[in-house]
Amino acid sequence: MASQIGTILRLQTVVLSQKSFPAAAAALASEVAMLFGCDRASIGLLEHGYAKVVAVSGGSPFDPRQDAIARIAAAMEEAMEQGALIALPRQGESKPQITQANVALLAERSGGVCSVPLVNRSEVVGALTLERARAPFSAAETTLCEHIAGLVGPVVAVKQEANRTALQRALLGMRGFGIRLFGPGHRAIKLAAAGAVLLLLGATLIPIPYRIGAPARLEGATQRVVVAPADGFLQQVNVRPGDLVREKQVLAELAGQDLAVEYRKRQSEQLQHENAYQAALARADRTQLVINHAKAAEAEAQIALLKNQIDRAHIRAPFDGVVIKGDLTQSLGAPVQRGEVLLTLSPSEQFRLIVEIDERDIGSVVPGQSGKLALAAMPHERLSFVVGRVMPVATAGEGRNFFEVEARLDAPGTPLRPGLKGVAKLDAGEHSLLWILTHRLLDWTRLSLWSLGL
Repeated sequence: MASQIGTILRLQTVVLSQKSFPAAAAALASEVAMLFGCDRASIGLLEHGYAKVVAVSGGSPFDPRQDAIARIAAAMEEAMEQGALIALPRQGESKPQITQANVALLAERSGGVCSVPLVNRSEVVGALTLERARAPFSAAETTLCEHIAGLVGPVVAVKQEANRTALQRALLGMRGFGIRLFGPGHRAIKLAAAGAVLLLLGATLIPIPYRIGAPARLEGATQRVVVAPADGFLQQVNVRPGDLVREKQVLAELAGQDLAVEYRKRQSEQLQHENAYQAALARADRTQLVINHAKAAEAEAQIALLKNQIDRAHIRAPFDGVVIKGDLTQSLGAPVQRGEVLLTLSPSEQFRLIVEIDERDIGSVVPGQSGKLALAAMPHERLSFVVGRVMPVATAGEGRNFFEVEARLDAPGTPLRPGLKGVAKLDAGEHSLLWILTHRLLDWTRLSLWSLGL
């Protein structure tokens, strides 16, 4: 028994040590021929239901169309089809077998013929045929042949698989799948294939809603900038971005000491002119009366202007809303110029939705189209909206071209804030699932072919 194991391991080593499968098959045939003292040992593989001789001991070249090789292949097919060893002449009693091709092969040798199938994972992958003229094969030899076929067969199959190209493996896999699909048995594969066909037909013929997805952001329906009313210094800031404000609430204050001094100065001048006016009136000095009246009126106008400037130094909110831009808390005491933007306000309950539609989908978007919005801050809610306006100019950003589509929300019912971002999906009719999954790829292919001039 130990000697048989050593023999089989040696044969496996011979097969594995060769670089290519033809060399491995030829080496195996030669080793087996030497082991059993055969005149000829042949290795064959099962291809397309027939045996194909791939190696003959001695390494001499052969033509598969030769009559001798054809007879060897026929003898191999008998053993492979019956899945059992055929040894002639028979030794003792044995079960009935079809041996016509092996009998014809024995007629050439008059000694002994042995054909045994090579098995890999319970599947016949080839056969080994031995011929010798000196004596029939004994029971011990046929037993050893069966062991060799069962243990060396998987190694031969692995070597053959490694020698195939990727295309050959793919074709064999497709052929094997086709045999299992259309041949007898394999009910599970047939049911799975039928289910796949039904799914494909459903994906091709049954229309489902198609929606265009795109990034979206919330903005205030209107935005108002608050600017510095005059040159001055920032004295106080009462709000920061994100704060809710009421109409006429003081947002910030400019330093007003200079204006207050000027205001008191003008009040003093007005009082002087009024006193001079009263004195001229008492003297009936008409000339001084007119002059002092005019100067008092001028001082009164200057006082009104300064009062307005002092009031405007208290920067107030023009409406109820939220501060969306302008953090001035780090700029206290800094000089500001007249017209400089300090804060940006937006109404707190009026919004517009901006959806960034990719240029590949813009042709399917029209005003009046409906959709749903999911915000990152509220992913569990779906807000309805309606497209109002499609911007006619594309915008480039983040490595893509997109069109900004303005939409209005339908009564969100939940508190929102400008600047929230999420994903919008616009209803774009109905299409088959197959079209939805492949239309981007088909469009890209058409454009690529067009760019190549095809």
